[in-house]
Amino acid sequence: MLNRRFRKVAVLMGGTSDERPVSLKSGAAVANGWRAAGYDVAEADVVSEERLPIPAGTEAVFVALHGRFGEDGGAQALLRAMGMPYTGSGPESSRLAFDKTLARAALARAGVPIPEGLTLYADPGACPIPLPAVVKPARQGSSIGCGVVETPGAWAAAYAQAAAHGGDVVVETFIPGRELTVGIVDGEPLPVVEIVAPGGRYDYTAKYTPGVTRYLVPAPLPSAVAAGVRACALDVFRALGASDFGRADFRLDPEGRWYALELNSIPGFTETSLLPKAAAAAGIAFPDLCDRILNLASVR
Repeated sequence: MLNRRFRKVAVLMGGTSDERPVSLKSGAAVANGWRAAGYDVAEADVVSEERLPIPAGTEAVFVALHGRFGEDGGAQALLRAMGMPYTGSGPESSRLAFDKTLARAALARAGVPIPEGLTLYADPGACPIPLPAVVKPARQGSSIGCGVVETPGAWAAAYAQAAAHGGDVVVETFIPGRELTVGIVDGEPLPVVEIVAPGGRYDYTAKYTPGVTRYLVPAPLPSAVAAGVRACALDVFRALGASDFGRADFRLDPEGRWYALELNSIPGFTETSLLPKAAAAAGIAFPDLCDRILNLASVR
């Protein structure tokens, strides 16, 4: 257990985005983890983007707000203005990671391998890249609005579904192969997790329904590949200016080449979430994980 910098803490959870149900579960799990570690914990349900319901006397907060306002830096900007120490990345890095158009550009500049793709601001009428292709909202999480287009006839519905969540749509080459993810805590990459979803589609249902998806941790990979993916996760983290903790997602093709998909600056902490699974494989119990992250809190 780390030396505690704080005693009275709050978890910001809920929020107003489509990911509110997941955020409430993550926040409750973190709050329980902190209680097990001996903290005085308040669960703060965020229902407005105008103010944060932080109890008086709170010394630091854990931001468990997934999606808009949490992962896009909105809540972090308010916390900075309050002078309140908080966990995770600052407003600028959060916005960069959450916006897939901006994140792709930053990763490309840093030399991180990413799938070929582009951002669409209007429907071109047909997929502009060879099929199969992944279509997703430019600013959304938890695979909400995402789809894989395998035939020309499936384009219209997939584009409309993605565009319904914010307008701008990112389309990328679909990378066949395996789904991998790497959690990072305090600059250290955790063991690689392989995600084995039904039909190879790690969608919203597969992510949040217990028992639907299998998780292999550590992932059964050649040591050189595992080391390479973990090193690339750190490159992603640094290229986007992230802080404290996060989770980088990858695809690994049949030739053993990995491609970074995105960085989750506030990864989930539910019973099916990946960062806690990887931490457990590294010998870090859930209360210790929560404690370790909290001790990194600061005003960015």
